[in-house]
Amino acid sequence: MTKVFIDGSAGTTGLRIYERLGSRSDIELMILPEELRKNMDERRRMLNSADIAFLCLPDKAAMEAVSLIENPEVAVIDTSTAHRVHPDWAYGFAELSQKHRQAIQESKRIANPGCHASGFIASVYPLVSSGLIPGDVPLTAYSLTGYSGGGKNLIAEYEAADRDIRHESHRIYGTTLTHKHLPEMQQICGLHRKPLFSPILGDFYAGMATSILLPGFDAKKIWECLADHYAGQQLVSVAPLGGDEPIIYASTLAGKDTMRIQVVGHTEQTMVTAVFDNLGKGASGAAIQNMNILLGVDETTGLNV
Repeated sequence: MTKVFIDGSAGTTGLRIYERLGSRSDIELMILPEELRKNMDERRRMLNSADIAFLCLPDKAAMEAVSLIENPEVAVIDTSTAHRVHPDWAYGFAELSQKHRQAIQESKRIANPGCHASGFIASVYPLVSSGLIPGDVPLTAYSLTGYSGGGKNLIAEYEAADRDIRHESHRIYGTTLTHKHLPEMQQICGLHRKPLFSPILGDFYAGMATSILLPGFDAKKIWECLADHYAGQQLVSVAPLGGDEPIIYASTLAGKDTMRIQVVGHTEQTMVTAVFDNLGKGASGAAIQNMNILLGVDETTGLNV
């Protein structure tokens, strides 16, 4: 069996990975007792004893964990932002190209995409790589997310009995326009400039809808490009032109590990929206998919599709 250690298993991403892997007969989960969770020597021992280590940690702690690994056979899947644009790490979004899939298969260092970035890149990468839109186009995007992506503190804040009444409305954050997912959005998609990006937090637990606005582009051509790119994929699909229904709900795929891309518009304006679970294809589900590809098993194994 493959020995798996989750460093940071108490967080929302780590817990979801733990739940997904708990029933698998091909995985041996290595458990570090709660009282030893921050013990450096014990973490080092577990990290070096694993076949695969998931890092579900803040950036600084993730880099520290990597520095503790001396065993060259240990494969690392990092869910933090720390290594997503690092040249020595494979970017863990296999559906982007065969090159990306092969890099995951062959790598010992895999950077899991960010949640907002997953929706943006899934929509934009095929359009730029095909030449349908130029790399220097100024892109505008916004992304509506459930509060589970903010971790335990934000979950507690939203689910508190005495919470601020303003939590009942959506809130726009990242107003410095320097969101931490922007570097991977730009680099992975081959963009010459950072997109103008606005994340929005909603009063719902899980789900995400990331939209890109494309003035001056024909919706039918955009849809044809995306539908062709993702044809045959198991976890990313494209809805019929015009969308599955006239209204797009961010929570449609909550609890799932899949992504559904919707293209709406006309000959002069297009909006592309990726709908998925921020903890599914946006985090834990994607991490497990990357592990499955690395192990050479069906990529949907253990996932909720």
